[in-house]
Amino acid sequence: MSFDYDLFVIGGGSGGVRAARVAAGETGAKVALAEEDRYGGTCVIRGCVPKKLMVYASEFPETIAAGRAYGWDMQDADFDWSVFRTRLHAELDRLEGIYRNLLNGSGVTMYDQRAHVADPHTVELADGTRITARHILLATGGRPVLPQVDGIEHAITSNEMFLLDELPKSILIVGGGYIACEFAGIMNGLGVKTTQILRSDQILRGFDNETRGFVADAMRGRGVDLRTNVNVVRIEKTDTGLSVTDTNGDTHLVDQVMYATGRRPNSDNLGLDALGVELGDRGQVIVDDYSQTAVPSIFAVGDITDRANLTPVAIREGMAFVETVFKSNPTKPDHDLIPTAIFTQPEMGTVGLSEEDAAARGPIDVYTTSFKPMRQAFAGEQEKVFMKLVVCQTTQRVLGCHIVAHAAGEMIQLAGIAIKMGATKADFDKTVAVHPTMSEELVTLRNPTRRS
Repeated sequence: MSFDYDLFVIGGGSGGVRAARVAAGETGAKVALAEEDRYGGTCVIRGCVPKKLMVYASEFPETIAAGRAYGWDMQDADFDWSVFRTRLHAELDRLEGIYRNLLNGSGVTMYDQRAHVADPHTVELADGTRITARHILLATGGRPVLPQVDGIEHAITSNEMFLLDELPKSILIVGGGYIACEFAGIMNGLGVKTTQILRSDQILRGFDNETRGFVADAMRGRGVDLRTNVNVVRIEKTDTGLSVTDTNGDTHLVDQVMYATGRRPNSDNLGLDALGVELGDRGQVIVDDYSQTAVPSIFAVGDITDRANLTPVAIREGMAFVETVFKSNPTKPDHDLIPTAIFTQPEMGTVGLSEEDAAARGPIDVYTTSFKPMRQAFAGEQEKVFMKLVVCQTTQRVLGCHIVAHAAGEMIQLAGIAIKMGATKADFDKTVAVHPTMSEELVTLRNPTRRS
């Protein structure tokens, strides 16, 4: 049977674009891709990239204050949201253009419209056009979801944060995950009165307890009104803004409410149920180790599979798919020991096991240090850095590394290489320190803080 294309990709985010252009450019496959919105997906258009640029913008008040301590005649400055937003969207337009050019340069045919799967080898576009393909790859990502709360129509999600006409004077952020915590730091840094509430007893569930506690304390120290074990009962629109009542009976009068309480895979209305593609309880597409669904010709990568919802992981999954299907080299995407950064303020970087997870597997040594780095100490700032190594007592292999510090993401990327390679505590000890740096503390930790 002949097909219009060797591969049809649904979704123009990082994973889908990488799979499409590598399949076309490196194997000569005939490839098409459909995207109903903007190329680049969540990460480029409404996630990692614009968020990180907002983090940079929000750090300047701290930089200006520190500059005075270093002898600079630094004057307070006002932040112009309209200027920043204009430049932000110009940058996103530029990046989207790069994605389009990469696809075009690889010979990928692009369809700027929604698509769904009509049968195991057929995709139907929104305009009714039907296209056949030997293989179909689902890479439609995920989206934020809002809970059922009275007045929820007055709230926004992270998607809309980049589209605000003006910066609010006050904001209530609901949620305790990395998106909520990152935006709490951003808004606080931009001078917005920021309250963050979450129904659990601590932020960043699933991460190392001691490390996330350190981040929470530091956020409060910077001015975020962080409240735990509380949730929203209702949101009411008033003449002056929004009135939010919580489960403690407190009322918050704010200009804006942002929810970051969960995301859901974009598997709706893709025609998957009728084909026998198995979906999980959250709508995630169930795949095997090679990203193949229950329908042999249909594969899925990225957040739609709800495996490890990170952009670099989606890219790796897309590459493994191409190796498996188009290069005859069966390749499983590696989801073990993924380094990651949470761009809270202060920043957090982590790789490997938390102390709690490691202790559940066997005896461990825990090395920690907390100190005021040179830059902050000279400026008279009080915030400290926190670093932690979790080590197996039996093998002395480093099982986890957790850092809370400026540029923690940069440090954890390099620590991740060592830990991925199976480095032991002795390997860290044998490494000569780079002085004076914060990261040198990772190779000068001599005695365990505790053993368990």
